Amino acid sequence: MTNPNEIIPGVLFYSYFSTSRKEKVGFLSNNTLVLQVSGHFTLETAAQTISMSSGEMLLIGKNQLGQITKTPLPGEYYETIVISLREDLLRKIALEEHLAVQEKYVGPPNILIPSNEFLKAYFQSVIPYVRNPEESITNDIGLLKVKEAVKLLLHAMPRLSSVLFDFSEPHKIDLEKFMVSHFHYNIPVKEFAELTGRSLAGFKRDFQKTFGMAPRQWLQERRLTEAKNLIDNKNKKPSAIYLDLGFESLSHFSNSFKKKFGKAPTEKSISG
Repeated sequence: MTNPNEIIPGVLFYSYFSTSRKEKVGFLSNNTLVLQVSGHFTLETAAQTISMSSGEMLLIGKNQLGQITKTPLPGEYYETIVISLREDLLRKIALEEHLAVQEKYVGPPNILIPSNEFLKAYFQSVIPYVRNPEESITNDIGLLKVKEAVKLLLHAMPRLSSVLFDFSEPHKIDLEKFMVSHFHYNIPVKEFAELTGRSLAGFKRDFQKTFGMAPRQWLQERRLTEAKNLIDNKNKKPSAIYLDLGFESLSHFSNSFKKKFGKAPTEKSISG
């Protein structure tokens, strides 16, 4: 089975495999509900690390970057159902149900959802759809399941309305603090701009004022400096760190490292 398998493109996904996997999350523009069928799931962001096991649910807030580790337990496959709570659908639900955010949400961006009988029943009702994609459920049925998920989330935790139905644009956040915490994510500069609440032009302008150089140049310099620190002081191998620092290939990392420091990253006593 291809992983993840799209049951409804852009809305409902099914992840299924048997080996441990670690992967970066790009720009999650939508709130996302993760249902853990089997195995262990861990999400790490700059501000939060949160884990869950079989039978648990996690609401991941929109506009975040993070790293996910997916680990099957001995003798089991890893299975996850991912539901993207698209803003267009949430707007429709808010209109139909006459819902409005009364106050800004100020809690953690990623929330474990406490289980109840309704959510347990919902969990079980979704599994047959995603395990039998060849029988192809219609978009209408799939979207009804998404709508049902939203209503059950609000039943379990009414305060989630301020998370799900906040349609305001991201405010301008501290550019320096954000980039220092997230430089290792391999995403386009445009997405960094969106995550900091800026247009691309505004991001580049503010970036130049803050760091004295263009975003791409700074990202390259910052990643290579961190790589040198990990190799020199933490005895890390290049093959173990290049992906975590935002490089797409080991050869690209090695060439960039040698160009900056004059020696390959595998050579000892690197001077910079």
